[in-house]
Amino acid sequence: MTDADVEHFIREGFVRIDTAFPRRLADEGRAILWRDTGCDPDDRATWIKPVIRLGLYGPEVFERAANTPILQDGFDALVGKGRWLPRNNLGTFPVRFPSPDDPGDTGWHIDTSFALPTTNPNDFLDWRANVHSKGRSLLMLFLFSDVSEDDAPTRIRAGSHVDVARRLAPAGDDGLSLRELAETGFAESAHRPEVLATGEAGTVYLCHPFLVHAAQPHRGTRPRFLAQPPLLPRAPLRLKRDDGAYSPVEQAIRNALA
Repeated sequence: MTDADVEHFIREGFVRIDTAFPRRLADEGRAILWRDTGCDPDDRATWIKPVIRLGLYGPEVFERAANTPILQDGFDALVGKGRWLPRNNLGTFPVRFPSPDDPGDTGWHIDTSFALPTTNPNDFLDWRANVHSKGRSLLMLFLFSDVSEDDAPTRIRAGSHVDVARRLAPAGDDGLSLRELAETGFAESAHRPEVLATGEAGTVYLCHPFLVHAAQPHRGTRPRFLAQPPLLPRAPLRLKRDDGAYSPVEQAIRNALA
């Protein structure tokens, strides 16, 4: 992770790491995921849904992919040494298939990370984010297949973490629910340039937790395999530190509110 990478993260809200984990692990993991989709890789007639969501994947291949030295270096550089928790899984995989059908999940959003006592845990729109990014240090995109512009790459609004920080600041510790954030359609970030999260299998995008992003329909020929887990904090993010040792995640928020 270079100084230029860190500056890009603070300014644009993400950094792309090529070969963040070996293609061999991507291939092994994809074989497991293909099996669990219930689809035949060689028979397009079995690809009947635009997206299939697969559950938590942890041991062996996936845990190793999440904990390579290059990624740990990136976590230290962006979140701070000792301030994040190692992952033992890669969460869920939304596997996207070439399809003329609307997948129904392509709206702009951020990933929320905590609940209030009144939150309905089964309603994802009820989950919340606050200006301290309670419960989340990074959004991460792990590419387990080659992803071109036609292969449903995640759409990213570069710099949109700034707009979200300013939106969350007045809401204090309780923050806003995704339902409340979505009331504007994230129009406050509509002026931001759009970047596509493309790359070869083994690429990882480390993103600010406030980065606005969206899925899209698959217009290519081969399914896209991607995990999008959070990096969890060991201790809460802090926007006021006596020693001034702010992580790039924290500094980006401070810059937005300055």
